[in-house]
Amino acid sequence: MAPLTRRILLAAPALLPGFATAQGFPNRPITWVVPFAPGGITDTSARILAKRMSQSLNQSVVVENRPGAGGTIGTEAVARSAADGYTMLYGSQGPIAAAPAMFPGLRYDPRRDLEPVHGIGASPHLIVTSPARPWRSLKELVNAARGRPDGLTYGSVGVGTSPHLAAETLLQATGVRMVHAPYANGTQALNDVIGGRLDVMWDYPLTSLPHVREGRLRALAVTDSQRVALASEIPTVGEAGLPGAEFVPWAGLFVPARTSTGVMETLASAMREAIGDSRVQEFFNGTATVLWPMMGPDQFQKFVTSETPRIASLIARSNVRGG
Repeated sequence: MAPLTRRILLAAPALLPGFATAQGFPNRPITWVVPFAPGGITDTSARILAKRMSQSLNQSVVVENRPGAGGTIGTEAVARSAADGYTMLYGSQGPIAAAPAMFPGLRYDPRRDLEPVHGIGASPHLIVTSPARPWRSLKELVNAARGRPDGLTYGSVGVGTSPHLAAETLLQATGVRMVHAPYANGTQALNDVIGGRLDVMWDYPLTSLPHVREGRLRALAVTDSQRVALASEIPTVGEAGLPGAEFVPWAGLFVPARTSTGVMETLASAMREAIGDSRVQEFFNGTATVLWPMMGPDQFQKFVTSETPRIASLIARSNVRGG
């Protein structure tokens, strides 16, 4: 729905098809699909937000993990669900912006089949490696990759996911190549970096920083243009000598297309209240996430629309293709 059209409908709610239904929404539990495995930042974040949204909605918001294929399996499931507000998606760059450019046979179109409800926020990656590896800086890692014709290895949670795209951003900025090793979940990949079976990984501070603090990982850089308050000693990729390698993943709430504006506004309001909760903010501060308290349907739609061609261009330049 175009932003102008949405504003007109919001100005005249009595004329809105389905508005009466929205008045009684929700009257049963809501399922929030997280298209990644339990235990990662998406799953943990969704559960924190779902608990707070349940209070605002006076109804349970139940997180359901549907991992697989870089988040596209769970995303497709939501895209094919009834447009009644009772099935939501934890959407992110990979399944929303990257997948359409990577998978010719993708069975959903985010622009046609999903509707942005509210942005959640953005959190950079840490570039981490084993302390047993010889490189102690990002430049040393890049130089090591230049000297290895067989390529160093890096892990992610799937083709087109944010760790994969963040790595490709750096590889494009430097002109080096590394071997991508997709994993079923981030914990497995991180354990292989710690165990020396994988050379490097782009990972969220929530899961990697505790290992850095305990000496099991070495952090080479953060993928934002600013240092994270949680670990101000870790340089940005620009400070590490590689400007242009910045990449900050984002996430937001989506519902199936054709969900009524009244229902979407109810969900957006619950998300806005959740993001504004001090306990929720305390959790996200601990993950180095910048929350988006005012990115409602119109603003989030514009953001996603601008992000899609940017990510598609990154994929085209990297020649990344899905299966």
